[in-house]
Amino acid sequence: MATKTTGSKAASAAAKVLSSKSTGSASKTAAGSALTQKSSPKEQTSARAAKAASKVLRDGRTSAASKSAAASALSQAKSKK
Repeated sequence: MATKTTGSKAASAAAKVLSSKSTGSASKTAAGSALTQKSSPKEQTSARAAKAASKVLRDGRTSAASKSAAASALSQAKSKK
């Protein structure tokens, strides 16, 4: 079980991503997942959100805020071990 939570910087970035009108759906999915885990260490990133976060991190056009939120969400994903 994950015991990580989203930090305040990543949560702020996630909120910025969610409020932006020009942000893509993958970024918003990852940001929503990261924000959900702000104060819930028992929550884990779903496979769908982890896939979206991975896509965001690989895309060179995404903003630093989107990448921060995606990295936070991905770090809280269930491991494949």
